[in-house]
Amino acid sequence: MYRYLLLNIVVLALIGGYVLWRGRNKLSNKIFAVMAVLLLMTAVFDSVIIALNLVDYDTSHILGVYIGKAPIEDFAYTIAAAVLVPLLWEQGAKHEKE
Repeated sequence: MYRYLLLNIVVLALIGGYVLWRGRNKLSNKIFAVMAVLLLMTAVFDSVIIALNLVDYDTSHILGVYIGKAPIEDFAYTIAAAVLVPLLWEQGAKHEKE
């Protein structure tokens, strides 16, 4: 039914687990500032892409909650990237030093 929501829940739960396991103290104000900018950009650019009919969503698979023209489910990937990329980058840097 709500396939995108289920996928988002799984992905965000896995990332949440990683954050709890590896980087719960690493989430800084910088990450949240970047996340705010990325969420704004997602709202703008996804709305433009959807308005131009470059992508379309099967409404039977989304909640029907929108920010601009973008379904709310689109924003989970932005949140995931804003949290996960810096943590993985730092983890990679630690391994590189060893």
